[in-house]
Amino acid sequence: MITERRHDIDWLRVIAIGLLLIYHIAIIFQPWAMFIGFIKSDELLEGLWKPMTMLNVWRIPLLFYVSGMGLYFAMRKRNWKQLLTERTKRILLPFLFGFVAITPLHMFVFQKYYNLPLGYYPHMGHLWFLGNIFLYVLLLLPLFSYLKKKENGSIGRGLSALMGHPGGSLLVSLFFVLEAVWVKPQLFSLYAQTWHGFFLGFLAFFFGFLLVYSGKRFWLTVLKWRYVYLGMAVVLYSIRYLVFATEAPGYLMALESNGWIFAVFGFGYKYLNRPSNLLGYLSKAAYPVYIIHMFVLYAGALIILPLEIPAVLKLVAIITFTGLVCYLIYEYILRRVVFLRPLFGLKWTYKQLERPKLKASPESKIQ
Repeated sequence: MITERRHDIDWLRVIAIGLLLIYHIAIIFQPWAMFIGFIKSDELLEGLWKPMTMLNVWRIPLLFYVSGMGLYFAMRKRNWKQLLTERTKRILLPFLFGFVAITPLHMFVFQKYYNLPLGYYPHMGHLWFLGNIFLYVLLLLPLFSYLKKKENGSIGRGLSALMGHPGGSLLVSLFFVLEAVWVKPQLFSLYAQTWHGFFLGFLAFFFGFLLVYSGKRFWLTVLKWRYVYLGMAVVLYSIRYLVFATEAPGYLMALESNGWIFAVFGFGYKYLNRPSNLLGYLSKAAYPVYIIHMFVLYAGALIILPLEIPAVLKLVAIITFTGLVCYLIYEYILRRVVFLRPLFGLKWTYKQLERPKLKASPESKIQ
């Protein structure tokens, strides 16, 4: 049995969450920010929407793909009972805690900014993603457990052969096209708490598991064809931007989304699959930072938006504030206060405070 360390998948998860933070900050400078519960700047930067709409079709699906891949790694040395216990602690507990204690915080800041009466109500907010992931685990665990037992059988060999062919990725994309045609989302990128977001996330999570399950041939395929996937995505984005004013028919956006994602997998496999102490630190920090980032960026907006400086500097200042404060909260509170650690998806053990070593964990390997 030959194993290969997969640092690129960890990097993609970290990068996707970093892009999520920047994307959420950019929303503050869009005219429609208040319609989705964001603080809105009086000075707008509508030009940001051009790159934002390119990111929008693949940043969340990528996270679902990577989450499905993470489940495969987690199952390598766990039975279904151990896995369900581990995922309950790591996903459901932070989701429930965040529902009542974290997401209301950024609404307090929103109310403060607009001089509204302060009121408390628990809600999912940006943590809808965790709720979806936990449901996917519950729904797919019986099938994945069965596949795990048959990994070296005909199913595994058949998937490996299929994903070793460039047409395999097109077959995967077909399911996303059918989802878009069936659900008919009003906006393709409206993922949060919608049926479109649920079904699209389900498909990405499911195929994320299968792509890793199929073995190394898939990664060699996306490595070889990465420029083709990238070219397809660029062409479809250009059509969407020039012909459809950024909101093309769902089936085209589904193809574009997977084009970007398979290109990212290919480039990541080539350039990011190497050990790094920085990656070891960031891969642990990414999840807690995702949980806390919304109230931090709202606090940054509360402080920075009233300043008499250009809008571009406000954008940079809020990005800097959010990144720095999230780091300080993670490093000096969440990592070090033992009873808080499991509430933010970290292990109880105090020894986890040690700086990460270069050695990869078992979950970062693939057959």
